[in-house]
Amino acid sequence: MPVEREQIDRAEQIRSGLAQLKTSLDYDAKKTEIAEIDKQMTAADFWDDAEKSQSVVARMKALKALTKPMDEILAELDELDVFFEIGRDDEETAAEIPAKLRSVEETLAKLQTAALLNGPFDANDAILTINARDGGTDANDWAEMLLRMYINWAQSRGYAVEILDRQDNEEAGINSASVMVRGPMAYGYLKSEIGTHRLVRISPFNSEGKRQTSFAAVDVNPEIDDSIDVDIKPEDVREDVFRASGAGGQHVNKTSSAIRLTHIPTNTVVQCQNERSQHKNRATAWKMLRARLLQREEEKREQMMAEKYKNMAKVGFGSQIRNYFLHPEQRVKDSRTGFAMGSFHEVLDGGVHPFMEEYLRWRVQTD
Repeated sequence: MPVEREQIDRAEQIRSGLAQLKTSLDYDAKKTEIAEIDKQMTAADFWDDAEKSQSVVARMKALKALTKPMDEILAELDELDVFFEIGRDDEETAAEIPAKLRSVEETLAKLQTAALLNGPFDANDAILTINARDGGTDANDWAEMLLRMYINWAQSRGYAVEILDRQDNEEAGINSASVMVRGPMAYGYLKSEIGTHRLVRISPFNSEGKRQTSFAAVDVNPEIDDSIDVDIKPEDVREDVFRASGAGGQHVNKTSSAIRLTHIPTNTVVQCQNERSQHKNRATAWKMLRARLLQREEEKREQMMAEKYKNMAKVGFGSQIRNYFLHPEQRVKDSRTGFAMGSFHEVLDGGVHPFMEEYLRWRVQTD
């Protein structure tokens, strides 16, 4: 089959889309910054300051998360040009062009979605917190199911997950949990999950087999370093020290190492007990508190914008964002975007990424 005009036109459309993306992504500046970081990392004293070096490495990963797909698609386009040239005289080569075009278009679509992660903290690591809400023991069980879903999602993307705090319920599930998710654009993707998640199913904790509706609240904050100024007065923060414990009350520490911080003016509470060191738990708790208060300010700003466009019902921590049904049918549907999937278990096993991508596209349309 000869090279068709329609195929050449599709390739030109891809090039046009890429040119626009290179500008919106500030691709050349990012490549320059990557080169500068490469030089920093070769310095003999680069690893002397562990926290600073980790921050630089994280920045490098975030940059490459956007530039690497662009590099790949540019290379694919160069290869496609060769196929076009040879395909004019070789039918076997021409027959491979449609598949090559589809591959490049799929890569472009993914890159266009990634380009929507342009918020000030989207590239940052994320602190994700889950709290059981209405629904009794079912809600506790539901909160733990969500925790497993997000851990599976993160690990499937090669992200590192660290449990900062976990409060188990005596009967089943969890009362609450906080985890750190480290990886390129972790916050950018996870911020789509902020809100109330609703589960409808036949309760495994009801002997009569009745249908039960349960709720769990998800909050997500970006991890921020000391370069970000968050005004917190020490006198506004109450610190409580207590003994950490594992699941079911096991592994109780003999010393009080767990830290709880309460920001009194906003009644914002965070706690950390994952380390045996009280000093490390305190440092992590303060990092969580700074991130939480920064997120509150971002939410205020977003709500002011949303009010301007009459979208208040679609934003904010208290809104119900997604429904998960196990009865009478199995499906998951997002209340904001209208996007739905028919495989409940696939989503709960960590396949929640399509909902995140739909949210990013939806935000562009509603802003």
